[in-house]
Amino acid sequence: MISDESDNFNPRDPRPADAGKPSKNEKRRAARQLATQALYQRQIAGASLNEIEAQFRVDNDFTFADLPYFHDILHGVHAHLTEIDAALAPCLDLTIDELDPVELCVMRLSAWELLYRVDVPYRVVINEGIELAKVYGSTDGHKFVNGVLDKLAPRLREAEVKAYKR
Repeated sequence: MISDESDNFNPRDPRPADAGKPSKNEKRRAARQLATQALYQRQIAGASLNEIEAQFRVDNDFTFADLPYFHDILHGVHAHLTEIDAALAPCLDLTIDELDPVELCVMRLSAWELLYRVDVPYRVVINEGIELAKVYGSTDGHKFVNGVLDKLAPRLREAEVKAYKR
């Protein structure tokens, strides 16, 4: 089930004073949003991961984001880029180079979670990828991301997907 837009958590939006402590899910969502931006910056500008991470730590309030998860995503996607792109390729109608750069970053992040973060349910990975594409991608980019992730999840998490669909 896709969350409605009121559930979107933007780490740059001020939280109401009575909002309380953010949940683990909110902190992870914020980490994914920041990681998407950082991965995009890496892809476009080509700066080093350490420079980008340092800049993001200075420029963003990580009070409401899961900093270790942000770090894991950023470095995990970079370290496993070849495997991630190889996993995505059979699910695409285009080559990696033909993809919208923002949507590519979202799909790489989601593929990394599917491959290396089995603690995150595949349905959460897909939902979060769609939400990221809605926020940062092109007008209908979330539909493309949804289609790709729907094809990718059963390839990478076959048992989990089958168990859910029973």
